[in-house]
Amino acid sequence: MFALSNRPIDESLAALSRFLVGELSIHDTLQLVSVHATRAIPGADMAGLTMLLEGRPRTAVFTDVGAPEIDQAQYDSGEGPCLDAFRERTVHYVSDTRDDGPWLLFRKAALDHGILSTLSLPMETEERALGAMNLYSSVADGFDPSGVDIAKAFAAQASVVLANTQSYWDAHDLSERLGEAMRHRAAIEQAKGMLMVTQGCSADDAFDLLVRASQRENVKLREIARRMVTDVANRSRKGD
Repeated sequence: MFALSNRPIDESLAALSRFLVGELSIHDTLQLVSVHATRAIPGADMAGLTMLLEGRPRTAVFTDVGAPEIDQAQYDSGEGPCLDAFRERTVHYVSDTRDDGPWLLFRKAALDHGILSTLSLPMETEERALGAMNLYSSVADGFDPSGVDIAKAFAAQASVVLANTQSYWDAHDLSERLGEAMRHRAAIEQAKGMLMVTQGCSADDAFDLLVRASQRENVKLREIARRMVTDVANRSRKGD
């Protein structure tokens, strides 16, 4: 049994348990999972989820653009803690990327982005591996034993959310749907940036605002984002 006494993990696990399958798209659901991971897990400065996209492992969602840039080193080499967590269904912790050890290209990429420790956990059901949750810290030894236990508990609950979402949307075309969603990410990132400026909020809070607008209007999140970007562009042209 994991010790779940700190309030952020309790709140995040409760939030995951309230996910309604089909309420959001696969991509938006997984994006919320990654956002909650950074809130719930001590030491996690950013997070990403490695999954199969069009038959190849890729960082499907992330809270910071540095995550997929770091992960690309392991996708190119075929070696890394995230890939091993996915393939072997085991937890891998790099306590200090400056030290010698396995996955040298991954360690270098992480260090180049200011990441000194990483934690990769499998997302799985009893039947199969679903992917890997990748957490990144800007300090060495960023994940203590209690933080690792919290991360394991979070990844287990997130795996339930992912498995249920896959079943709802049909796991067979999950890769295609995620690939399409990633192509719409530019508009979402633009809209987040606009909200951060106008509302004076963080990137995570800006994404939450977009999600609430999507749910309130029963419109896909990417359409909400595209509408916001278009409206701002139109007002700018009128101002000229």
